[in-house]
Amino acid sequence: MTVLGAVSLPQLPPERLRDLARVADDAGLEELWLWEDCFWGSGVATAAAVLGWTGRLRVGVGLLPVPLRNVALAAMEIAALHRLFPGRATIGVGHGVQDWMAQVGAKAESPVTLLREHLAALRALLGGEEVTADGRYVHLDKVKLDWPPRTPPPIVAGATGPCTLRLCGEAADGTILTAGTAPDDVREARRLVDEGRAAAGRTGPHQMIVYLLTATGQGAEERLAAQLRRAGHDRTAGVAGDARTVADAVRRWADAGATTVVLEPTGDEPDPEGFVRFAAGQVRPLLG
Repeated sequence: MTVLGAVSLPQLPPERLRDLARVADDAGLEELWLWEDCFWGSGVATAAAVLGWTGRLRVGVGLLPVPLRNVALAAMEIAALHRLFPGRATIGVGHGVQDWMAQVGAKAESPVTLLREHLAALRALLGGEEVTADGRYVHLDKVKLDWPPRTPPPIVAGATGPCTLRLCGEAADGTILTAGTAPDDVREARRLVDEGRAAAGRTGPHQMIVYLLTATGQGAEERLAAQLRRAGHDRTAGVAGDARTVADAVRRWADAGATTVVLEPTGDEPDPEGFVRFAAGQVRPLLG
């Protein structure tokens, strides 16, 4: 069964997140996804708060930009979340937006190399290993977490380009695809991920987490079209309409290879709490 989630956009002031999280929990939403977009706010701090405010809701962060985070610090934070809230967090990592990374003096000359080194070290640290590494970007000297997760969590990474998608297949257990990824793009991403998996001899399950730009209610078509136009995406990369229309779209993305579809509201969504209720209470029941 396809997992259904919804995004809490970082444009929402942090002080509103508590009410939104509790609405999501009460409505029965499976997953609430957060972003660590520069310079809106921290993905880890908000994830910890949402997990603490709720009882059953699973929380995803898509994603932590690795140029901003020493891998040891990232591992410490991810491990803490998994020990505090076992089985309820999915923390993705990725290149980050390169313009933002340049703004803070953290842009890597080779983002793919950095991500490859980060993923390898992160997996080992979260697995409780002592890690020594002297790569191009990642440098660790006998680093070992005192409190690793009791069960090593899946490693999830965000990707857009072919090289990073293949890397996700080689070195990660799941891939996050951004909004604007149409069903045919999901199929192509799956193909590239599978190439990487085959090259690395990986045979376990691999999550495909896809954001689906979604609008409902008054002015939905206009809001969706405007956002897709601003982002340079084709109209087929999002959905606008009632619950049945959105559920049909979720099925199309799932048929293309998505294992989790995360409904992403438009930036001008007038009712974030209502959007979460819509996803959990109206769309989810139609998916079976």
